[in-house]
Amino acid sequence: MSDAVIVAIASLCGSAIGSFSGFQVIKYRVGQLEKKVEACGEQNERIYALEKSDAINTENHKVINHRISDLEEALK
Repeated sequence: MSDAVIVAIASLCGSAIGSFSGFQVIKYRVGQLEKKVEACGEQNERIYALEKSDAINTENHKVINHRISDLEEALK
């Protein structure tokens, strides 16, 4: 075999190995990003639940304050 064929075969093997390892790194990083996105989604759900709870509490406070005002007026 000529030197050019040997160099071409070695280059092909090196390129194949590099491409495969690069693919594995990309696969790993995509998996890590998926975990972060999932955690962010869970956090957004918790924030939404807190905001909804806070809105309900605000309405309850308005009702309670109104009742207190009514009672204060009734006592006068």
